[in-house]
Amino acid sequence: MAMTPLQRLIRDEIAARGPMPLGRYMALCLGHPDHGYYMRKVPFGQAGDFTTAPEISQVFGELIGLWAADLWLRAGRPARVHLVELGPGRGTLMADAWRATARVPGFHAAADIHFVEMSPVLRAEQAARLPHARWHADWASLPADAPLLIVANEFIDALPIERLVLTDAGWAWQAVDARADGTLAFVPGHPASADDLAPLAPLLADAATGEVLELCPAGQAVAADIAGALARVGGAALLIDYGHATRARGDTLQALARHQFADPLVAPGEADITAHVDFQALVEAAQAAGARTLGPVTQGRFLRQLGLDVRTAQLAKANPPRAEALVMAARRLADPEEMGTLFKVLALVAPQWPTPLGFDT
Repeated sequence: MAMTPLQRLIRDEIAARGPMPLGRYMALCLGHPDHGYYMRKVPFGQAGDFTTAPEISQVFGELIGLWAADLWLRAGRPARVHLVELGPGRGTLMADAWRATARVPGFHAAADIHFVEMSPVLRAEQAARLPHARWHADWASLPADAPLLIVANEFIDALPIERLVLTDAGWAWQAVDARADGTLAFVPGHPASADDLAPLAPLLADAATGEVLELCPAGQAVAADIAGALARVGGAALLIDYGHATRARGDTLQALARHQFADPLVAPGEADITAHVDFQALVEAAQAAGARTLGPVTQGRFLRQLGLDVRTAQLAKANPPRAEALVMAARRLADPEEMGTLFKVLALVAPQWPTPLGFDT
């Protein structure tokens, strides 16, 4: 396979600086301004590389919108509220959410839409659906003058991770190196320090040589930033992603291209690269920053509590030719053998705000 432009840049950086930390490699693959995966293409749908929940069924975005509007009502109808989506893809989720909440008295007058999106290609897609939205390159530029209702669907999984790997010489930070022919390989990088390992000791006990522990400092930082903002101005956030409820060792790094698994070290910049989300780490970061946390609960349970089956039945009755496809889409979202169990939903809530729907004990 021919070397991609990004692979040449990565090879040159490795030649100049030595093996590249995994997090740096992943960040370049996804976000390099010229050659990053998300900066150049629309990856969603059958013509892309993968399909996300909002693209599977309109009911997903509708329920998220009604979840937000219901919480706004029960919080006393704040005069202003910022409706925020992190990594909004093509804008499908928010478009469905906005349409579904049109009849909630006062909600559209109070709410303004904000997208946190770095990709110019995806911004254009979002603007076609929601031209009145406001765009931000990162979290820091969001307004902090009103409560926040935040959605992050399959956002955390694409943030750069780091991995500890156990070698014969001890734990080391995994890196990416270049072979003589320019192809890339995982190698042990800098040895982990005692300070690195001390807080992770229970997770590292009894590990065998070659085992890895994945960490996502960027995800924990996002959870802490959101939690801190919620504690200051009020509101709540939904973090929806695939991953594990409690920490565990294991290799979950994966790449997807044309709806097939790919090698994350081959053709950098041409495939999506993700890793399973450690929800326990997000919970701990959010609680330390001042927010209440609810869940994670499975996506299937969450959506069915919000009315997935009822709304799907309504749509099927109104659209008989699409009835079977609508029902199959709902099952794909919620059934345990599909997305219903692997995908989970975590809520971060401002301390004085009511408990949102979908997290009943």
